[in-house]
Amino acid sequence: MSNPNDPYLEVVYQHWPHIVMLYERYAEKRPVMVFDIQEQRIYAMPYAGYRADLSKRSQASLKKQYEHATANGEIIVFVRDNDQENLVSYSLPL
Repeated sequence: MSNPNDPYLEVVYQHWPHIVMLYERYAEKRPVMVFDIQEQRIYAMPYAGYRADLSKRSQASLKKQYEHATANGEIIVFVRDNDQENLVSYSLPL
């Protein structure tokens, strides 16, 4: 499952059991999952609220990704790395 070319995806896979467990707690609300590298914490965020905090371009991208993910039984996981100023998203099968 690991991809040495994508360190953030590797982080997602390392924490996958915890991400899924938290997602399942709020599954009926179809949250967006966020893993914060510095805090080493996972958050289940309401889609609409999280999307509203993004730039217009990122909002459009997330809307398309979210619609595709929910139609295909996937969840969206963001990895936030404040030190590197990166925010990367993945759509992964549940």
